[in-house]
Amino acid sequence: MTTPVLSVRQLTTSFRADPWSPWKSVVRNLDFDVAAGETLAIVGESGSGKSVTSLSVMRLLAARTSRIEGSVKLNGRELTTLSEPEMRRVRGSEVSMIFQEPMTSLNPMMTIGDQVAEALRCHLDIGAAEARREVIKLFEKVRIPNAKDRYDAHPHKLSGGQRQRVMIAMALAARPKLLIADEPTTALDVTIQGQVLDLIKELQADTGMGVLFITHDMGVVAEIADRTLVMLRGDKVEDGPTAEVFAGAHHPYTRALLSAVPRLGSMALRDTPATFGLIDRDTGSAGPEVPVPAARAEQAPVLEVRNLRTRFPVRGGALARVTGAVHAVEGVSFTLQLGETLALVGESGCGKSTTGRSILRLTEPDDGEVLVQGVAMQSLSESELRRARRAIQMVFQDPFASLNPRVPIGTTVAEPYVEQKLGSTDEARAKAAALLERVGLSRDMMGRLPHEFSGGQRQRICIARALMLDPKIIIADEAVSALDVSIKAQVCNLLMELQQSLGLAYIFISHDMAVVERVSHRVAVMYMGEIVEIGPRRAVFEAPQHPYTRQLIAAVPVPDPARRTLRRNQQVEELKSPFRPKGFVPPQRQYREVAPGHLVLA
Repeated sequence: MTTPVLSVRQLTTSFRADPWSPWKSVVRNLDFDVAAGETLAIVGESGSGKSVTSLSVMRLLAARTSRIEGSVKLNGRELTTLSEPEMRRVRGSEVSMIFQEPMTSLNPMMTIGDQVAEALRCHLDIGAAEARREVIKLFEKVRIPNAKDRYDAHPHKLSGGQRQRVMIAMALAARPKLLIADEPTTALDVTIQGQVLDLIKELQADTGMGVLFITHDMGVVAEIADRTLVMLRGDKVEDGPTAEVFAGAHHPYTRALLSAVPRLGSMALRDTPATFGLIDRDTGSAGPEVPVPAARAEQAPVLEVRNLRTRFPVRGGALARVTGAVHAVEGVSFTLQLGETLALVGESGCGKSTTGRSILRLTEPDDGEVLVQGVAMQSLSESELRRARRAIQMVFQDPFASLNPRVPIGTTVAEPYVEQKLGSTDEARAKAAALLERVGLSRDMMGRLPHEFSGGQRQRICIARALMLDPKIIIADEAVSALDVSIKAQVCNLLMELQQSLGLAYIFISHDMAVVERVSHRVAVMYMGEIVEIGPRRAVFEAPQHPYTRQLIAAVPVPDPARRTLRRNQQVEELKSPFRPKGFVPPQRQYREVAPGHLVLA
């Protein structure tokens, strides 16, 4: 029997805040192996111990506040007893790691080529010229367009997917035997995620390296993993071949995780949204799905957007003159009814968030008309705009960045009511307490600070704050994108329950097509600042007409291990830029109606 690339036995990792505090174990008695050419996925929600496991293997935890017990062997060599200089030689040459957020992993002051070359020269005895040639080859291998020219580019000039490819190139520079990938696709758009998964599969086939893949996305697990290990609160609860785990999971938590995953196509033949089955942490079971009533048709839409345009000027030259503009939103039009959810979908940079911000005039649009309950937002003074925003509120992607870290959440939730002078401070606090209970929190939590809550709880706080002014419309900008699968299900169910009881209208901005299929009544697909397809959710998903819509749907990971050998063969192209030179006049766009209410850009 061949020796596994990585063998972990009885791994226990503990932490303490200071030398006088007791040790608290967050990973306990963990056993697993990774063979050459094999992919093992470690799955679980935030706090399960996945990332701590990978950092323990790499010995990247602070020595003063952490303790690693057990055995970690790489090609038969014990890592836990190596000195720090010996461990530094192992990292990068024998085992490499790709982190979740490439922008924070890359030095913004160095070119991407120099950063990868530095990793090469740390482990190989080569000169600068040879290192440059090797880096360009690596960039070509990971399919970075125009690899030679991109060598001297800084990280901020690359897209998220391209930055992740740079991290993969850096990890592969010294041809390691083991690659640890910690949530490498979580923050990426669905098409870029598909490309990265394909790339890892191909590189693994070429080099025969073992891969330890950490994720909470069961669709990604099904497509990339040979074996799956499920963790819950620091313990291994299930381990086995991926196909067997998916087909006949034994542990209730594994079954609940699988049932809570939104599956593309699960809403086939349904016209209305449906809630998610929620994970019960005590029984491990998932609750039933509940249909949501259809949107209420009104004679007059609560929101009308007509030919909205938002452009950002670009300056250049010695005199910093305007040389052109980024056409972020170009000629966008749609309506929204009370009780309806319209999803805006597309990849990063397509104009989704700018559309939402332009509607609220958080970003001033250049042209077009926005009517909220018949009131033209563009014609309002600053004081009138503040009053008009009572009817339309926004929930942002990052709840922690949306909350003041020094202000108790009770004060934060009550603040809009006080600022709009709708009542006294006592009335505001009473309403805030009632809304916190409405979104599943307790009024006893009002004195806590944001850091004392989980990500899902913080998002509930932001939803409660948005409801303080009794709005008719809520713009949810990637409000569930960064959440674990069960927390995502809870927040989506909360939004749908509030819509049903309060008659709210939602603009649901997302790139998660499986979630969009579940929660929306209508879908608008955006590309390069334009809506290329819009229509009833069922029509767009079951009969997509525009090539970009079909590409988005095809790229969605599906929790089916039969797709393990799938290659999407997506074309890796240079990202198209929405920049247009000064004086550019966009062509007139025409839409064709392929079915009632289903429009496609001609």
